[in-house]
Amino acid sequence: MANRIDRALVTDTALRLLNEVGLEGLTLRRIAKELDVQAPALYWHFKNKQELLDEMATEMFRRMTPDLMPAEGAGWQEAMAHATRVVRRALLGYRDGAKVFSGTRFTDASYATPLEEFLRISVESGFSPRGAARAWFTVNTYTMGYVIEEQSVHPVPGERDPAYDQNTRGERLGGSPLAIEAGNEFFGDLDAGYEAGLRAVMAGIEATLLKEPGHH
Repeated sequence: MANRIDRALVTDTALRLLNEVGLEGLTLRRIAKELDVQAPALYWHFKNKQELLDEMATEMFRRMTPDLMPAEGAGWQEAMAHATRVVRRALLGYRDGAKVFSGTRFTDASYATPLEEFLRISVESGFSPRGAARAWFTVNTYTMGYVIEEQSVHPVPGERDPAYDQNTRGERLGGSPLAIEAGNEFFGDLDAGYEAGLRAVMAGIEATLLKEPGHH
């Protein structure tokens, strides 16, 4: 008798396999093999790989949602920093996690409640509704881009790509001392780099979007 499968089982299997094979190796055929079914059986649930990626991203968000919400009474800076750190940590838990998560469409409205809360906190802190939306979109895209870069340095969680060896890079760049030092900043302490960039982004948000005139 054929194994019974549903969307949730396929998605959970795909997320588990992601750490083994990465985004490039994650195919419907590979997932079907893991589930011991024929590949066409998956097409009852997902028309193509993009539909599956959309559901995987949505499930990733569902799993991080319980940790996203800030402490009671938190201001916009605390709420924003907390949420983006949660997102970053969650995506780093999956091989190619940021590539899967970015550029996909959520398959349900589960994101609406936390988003509404983040926007409410921001508006109550002095942002216009448009400014609040732009602020959250900006810090989210910073986080997505940063984690994509992180996961090129560490394509498998806990393993560093030898291509990012700083000594080798320094020898290759030779007489470009500033470029060599930049590599140490880009690819050295990735946690500290994220926090430094986050502070810069949030300072820019405060300077350009908080109580921005002309937005109502």
